[in-house]
Amino acid sequence: MTILGYARASTAEQSTDIQEEALMRAGCAFVRTDKKSGSSREGRKELQTLLDFLRTGDTLMVTRIDRLARSIGDLQDIVRMLKAKGVALKATEQSIDTSTAGGKAFLDMLGVFAEFETNLRKERQIEGIAKAKAAGVYKGRPSKIRTADIATLKAQGLGATAIADRLGIGRASVYRVLQDAD
Repeated sequence: MTILGYARASTAEQSTDIQEEALMRAGCAFVRTDKKSGSSREGRKELQTLLDFLRTGDTLMVTRIDRLARSIGDLQDIVRMLKAKGVALKATEQSIDTSTAGGKAFLDMLGVFAEFETNLRKERQIEGIAKAKAAGVYKGRPSKIRTADIATLKAQGLGATAIADRLGIGRASVYRVLQDAD
């Protein structure tokens, strides 16, 4: 019956020190840390290692539920996986304890709000980009595709796949440039 901690920051520049300290104070035997967005479980290797390691009777501890998941789907998948293993989930800063009915209900509510917050952030980002584009400030990422290079390689007899490989771009992009040139 071990308490294992999980801490997460969204970017490599952010620190997880405060989370790690809180988890150790809460009795965690050790803490695994990811520095990756919580919008999905993809690429969060330390979380996966921890989920694989947990055994019946263990407890997974986080400081807040949004450190574990930002979408209700991911959160529910993780909770189902923990339940199937006989593992409890607790949070140091929230009244979450999946071994109780109230804790389970509170967990679901927090998951919904975490996903809502993520969706609001995305909407604000899209609105900000649209406003910047309208003001002529936002130009987007510079194009990697140089049509002259594609035309030169095509003139040398190379096909779309070979051109794409040589230039490090997608084949569909090559087809699009060639089609626009016709």
